[in-house]
Amino acid sequence: MARDAQTVREPLEIKQQKRGDLVAEAIKRLITEGNLLPGDRLPREVELQQMFAVSKSTIREALKSLEVQGLIKVSTGPSGGGMVVEVPLERTFQLMQNYLFFKEVSIDDIYTVRQLLEPELAAGAVPHLTEADFDALEHNMACCSPASHDRRELLRQRQADMDFHDILAAANPNSFLRFTCELVNEMIRQLIVFGNETPRREHEKFGTANVDIHRQITDAARAGDAQRVRELMHLHMQEARTYIKRMNGKLRGRLILDSDIVDMQQRVRSQLGTNGVRAPAGEGKRVAKPTTTRVATSATSATKAVGKSAAKPKATGTKAVGAMAKTKADAKTDTKTEAATKAAPARKRRTVSS
Repeated sequence: MARDAQTVREPLEIKQQKRGDLVAEAIKRLITEGNLLPGDRLPREVELQQMFAVSKSTIREALKSLEVQGLIKVSTGPSGGGMVVEVPLERTFQLMQNYLFFKEVSIDDIYTVRQLLEPELAAGAVPHLTEADFDALEHNMACCSPASHDRRELLRQRQADMDFHDILAAANPNSFLRFTCELVNEMIRQLIVFGNETPRREHEKFGTANVDIHRQITDAARAGDAQRVRELMHLHMQEARTYIKRMNGKLRGRLILDSDIVDMQQRVRSQLGTNGVRAPAGEGKRVAKPTTTRVATSATSATKAVGKSAAKPKATGTKAVGAMAKTKADAKTDTKTEAATKAAPARKRRTVSS
C-alpha cells in the first residue's frame, strides 16, 4: 500500500531561474566588485553578450530588470547602454508600500517609530550642519508659517513641514538612519490626509506649533547643543501625533501611484521656491578606483557565478548560461578594452535652500 502511494506521488518540480535573471545577478556582482558608482557606465550590450555568452534579447531582458529595480538607466543609440544610478527614494517608497499593502499600519505605528528615530537623527546632524543648511532651515520655516487663510495652502504647508526633517537627515552621517527616517517622512507626506470637516483654525494651530518647535530646534542646533535638539525633537514628535489625531488625520489607501508622488514633489518644490543640492554627510569621500583589472576580475567572477547557477543547457537555441564560465578569457579581453571608469560625483540628495 505504501509502495503504491510512492508510485502515485509526483516528483517535485525544481524551478530553474531564467537566463535573464541570472545575467542580471551577474551584472549586479560586476557593479559591486568593480566598485562602480552612480554615473559609471556598464560595458556595451555586445560586450556583455560576449562576456556571458548569451543572446542580445537576454542581455536586454537583464538590463530592463535592473532598470525596473532602479539600479541602472538604459539609453539607446550608438553610444547607449546601461549606466549605474542611485536608487531613488521614491522607488524604495513604492516597494515598501507593496510590502505593507496587506499589513495594518496606523498613524500611531508610524509615530511610534518616528519618536524613536527622529530625535537621534536630529542630534546626530548637529555637528555636521553647515551655514547653507541653516539657511535652508530658515527658508523652510518662512514658507511654512501659516499666514495664508486658504485651506489648501495650509495643507501644502503641512506637507512641506516634512522638508525641515529631510534637511536634518541629509546632514546626518548615519546613512541607514537617514534612509529609514526619510522613508517614514515620505509615508507621512504622501499618506496622511485630514477630513474636510477639520476647522481651518486647527490647521493654523498645528502649523504655528510646528514652526515654533522648528525654531527652537534650529536655535539649539546653531548653539551646538545636540542634547537639547534631541529633547526638543522628542517633544515635537509627541505634539505632532496629538495634533494629527485631534485633526482626524488618517491614512489614505495603501498604495500611492508614481504620478501622485511626482505631483506631490512638484507642489512642494513650487511651495518652497528654489532647490539646493547637498551630498548626504559622509558620502562625499567615497571615490571610485578606476582600475581596469578590478573590473575585469569582477566580470570574470560574475561569469563564473552565473555558470555555476545555471542549469544544463538544452541542445537548441542560444548558448546556455551554464556555458558562461567557458568565456573566462574572453571576458577579460573584452573588459580590458573598456576605458577606465571615472569616479562619479558624490551621490546627491535634494534638500531645500533659500
